[in-house]
Amino acid sequence: MSVWVCGGMGVSAGRVGRLSACLLLSAFCLLLTACAPTPTPALTSGVEGQVLIGPMCPVVQAGTPCPDQPYQATLVIEDTRRQPVAEVTTDAVGQFQVPLPPGDYVIVPQSPDGFTRAAELPVTVMANAYTQVTLTYDSGIR
Repeated sequence: MSVWVCGGMGVSAGRVGRLSACLLLSAFCLLLTACAPTPTPALTSGVEGQVLIGPMCPVVQAGTPCPDQPYQATLVIEDTRRQPVAEVTTDAVGQFQVPLPPGDYVIVPQSPDGFTRAAELPVTVMANAYTQVTLTYDSGIR
């Protein structure tokens, strides 16, 4: 009984075909490994925060609290060339988190009804940190 090992020494003429197949298979596996996509490391930076809407009372009076309320909204994040790089919808309590590479961005709040609006917000994302922001939509109540 003989044991055939790929890359073994002293291969007889009858085993040249097997050796060629083994070398071809090894080269193919090496090529697949070399061409495999490198996994993208998880981002450890970005922007996160909360979206609010206010005022929520028609007339704000001293001694009568009328705090801004959480607001579910869609935000588009643009790069410095004003190209969209991400879009996020806040959760039920207005919170969001978007992983982004370090750099400068502009958060563009979308107006779902053309009535409620919020100002664009420039942000800088630093390496290994999430930039904290709060955006406030104007409810239009006066």
